Amino acid sequence: MTQFDLKKHFSNGKLLLTGEYVVLDGATSLAVPTKYGQDLVIQPIKESELIWGSFTNEGECWFEASFSLPKLRLTSATFNSDKEGSSEVIAETLQNILQEAKKLNPDFLQTENGFVVKTNLTFPQNWGLGSSSTLINNIASWANVNAFDLLWNAFSGSGYDIACAQNNTPIFYQLENKKPIIEKTSFNPTCKDELFFVYLNQKQNSRDGIAQYRKNNNNIQSEIKTISELTNAFSLAKTSTDLDKVIIEHEKIISSIIQLKTVKTKLFPDYFGEIKSLGAWGGDFILATGNEDSLSYFKNKGYNTVIPYNEMVL
Repeated sequence: MTQFDLKKHFSNGKLLLTGEYVVLDGATSLAVPTKYGQDLVIQPIKESELIWGSFTNEGECWFEASFSLPKLRLTSATFNSDKEGSSEVIAETLQNILQEAKKLNPDFLQTENGFVVKTNLTFPQNWGLGSSSTLINNIASWANVNAFDLLWNAFSGSGYDIACAQNNTPIFYQLENKKPIIEKTSFNPTCKDELFFVYLNQKQNSRDGIAQYRKNNNNIQSEIKTISELTNAFSLAKTSTDLDKVIIEHEKIISSIIQLKTVKTKLFPDYFGEIKSLGAWGGDFILATGNEDSLSYFKNKGYNTVIPYNEMVL
């Protein structure tokens, strides 16, 4: 790679359609990669440093950091945002991911020359489509290491988001003995034009959601089995009526496990279709079945980001 060669990695965003929370304990879930994602562009430089810049979907640099190589010492960091979090915390998180990648591949960043690295999101940061998972998968790809190992060494989670980052079709995802089982599938219901993703603008910390789930998940083997069956039924649904039945049952089971009201009961009791939470309950996106009146319904309630299924899913 000459000094001016650019290397680029891209990872898809993700949405978990079924199996939220219980995917951690072996339930089969259905997940879809999104058309939105994040890339990572690497340019070699002569200096022995790693200069990092993270950019929003509007091209604004929201985080910058520099590390000396090869020891990855943090030399500077700036964070341009009014949101919570400081440049040091974000820089230390990034440093941790890079150090874990080095442990998995000791040759990674073991160089006298350095790099300018830029990451570019193609979706708004607060959408919860996987700014962390796409970053981890891109870094794993750059470092030539296993992205699931990198995720679990640096963070936690089920890993379905890494699987979405790497696949361009819907997938069944299951953890068996802490190993990911990924099966490509063709979720292609005839009612796709009756499905909408609605952004609730209440970004959830999935770690908090998982902690809440862990408090209440004793003896749920039968529920896990039922959710796996519902995942299969969801994937085979042809009409919105079929999907509605699965969604009602699925929401009821997860609601009883995590002891939270369903999003329909809480926010949209008068909605004419069905609504399913995706990922950590209470924030990010929901899936709604509906029709041409769905957009005006949600917009009248103050939810302006309503994305038809085909515009969101890869």
